[in-house]
Amino acid sequence: METVAALYRLEDRRRRREGVDPVFLTLVLALLALGLTVLYSASYAQSEYDTLYTVSTRYLQRQAVCAAIGLTAMALLSRIPAEIWFRLAWPLYGVSILLLLSVLVFGESVNGARRWINIAGLQFQPSEVAKFTMILVMARLTAQYGGRAEQFRFGVLGFGAALLGILVPLALEKHLSAIMLMGMVAAVMMFVAGTRVRWLLGAAAGALVFLVAYVSLMGYAGDRITAWLHPEQDPGDTGYQILQSLYAIGSGGLFGLGLGKSRQKYLYLPFQYNDYIFAILCEELGLVGALGIMTLFALLILRGYRIALNAPDRFSTVLSAGLVTLIAVQTLLNFGVVTNLLPSTGVALPFFSYGGTALAVNLGEMGIVLAVSRGRYRPKRQEQRFGLPDQQEESV
Repeated sequence: METVAALYRLEDRRRRREGVDPVFLTLVLALLALGLTVLYSASYAQSEYDTLYTVSTRYLQRQAVCAAIGLTAMALLSRIPAEIWFRLAWPLYGVSILLLLSVLVFGESVNGARRWINIAGLQFQPSEVAKFTMILVMARLTAQYGGRAEQFRFGVLGFGAALLGILVPLALEKHLSAIMLMGMVAAVMMFVAGTRVRWLLGAAAGALVFLVAYVSLMGYAGDRITAWLHPEQDPGDTGYQILQSLYAIGSGGLFGLGLGKSRQKYLYLPFQYNDYIFAILCEELGLVGALGIMTLFALLILRGYRIALNAPDRFSTVLSAGLVTLIAVQTLLNFGVVTNLLPSTGVALPFFSYGGTALAVNLGEMGIVLAVSRGRYRPKRQEQRFGLPDQQEESV
């Protein structure tokens, strides 16, 4: 017994000495620094216009405050062990559903969408928290199900019920982009958990039917599809934004006009500092700069998946893989929309687009991935650390 106790003490000391993955941390900080730089360049014209030409850093100041909050959260969360998140999964899930439902009653409408809650003068978007809690609950279910995730009862009905708890309130909010995003992330997590591919394909077919019906019933969504397919047919209204985005990308050429020298940001391209910030980046830094940013995102995502694969247990693996997948899907959707490969979805570019809630949450989530990276050299223990039955100790 004394020998076992000594081994546990040795492991605890080693855990305290373990640092976070330095490569992943460097990539996160690099993307954040570049994001704030590009945000200032993309937003200062709009800032001056909104403040009667008195302040050029209005949006940068707000984003910098949220970045500071996010960095603090990242540092704190990077030290929280996975056992804590395992225990908090269901309580946080319940809180996020209540927040989503409260938007329907107390939410504020911005640009025609009711998705925000105003707390002490600060706008807060509950869907950003709901994305995280969905990933958290699905990671916990993966750990509980173990090899039983291959069965329809667990791998489809179990995961599906947890997912619907989040998606139904979002559907009531008419938040199509969040529904699409969470559905795609959930599909990846279910695949990692062991859900059979044929069931995932069936779910994808059902999601496609829902999407077609949703677009048919919601007029504004149908307009987005029309603008995507034929933006030139209505260049002054529904096709205006995407055409201005393409003008910005095309005028950037190979090496760009130079940082700060965009022309489209002078109130030609709507939301140039938000959903379409990548178009301004392409205009100022050109194809070479855009490829450089895309490479940084790719390295971050690949490094994140490596951390997930080296995690010491199933829960940590799926949790970190889900958080990294969330960044990956958001990035790919944003790139696709800005270049008109996909219809407009309203999905922001992580670390770059203006949005305090999203930035702070994204940085906090990266802190959790960093916390998982502390255990990259520990032996695989699967669910022993969570007190789950031994018969569920199959590998992911």
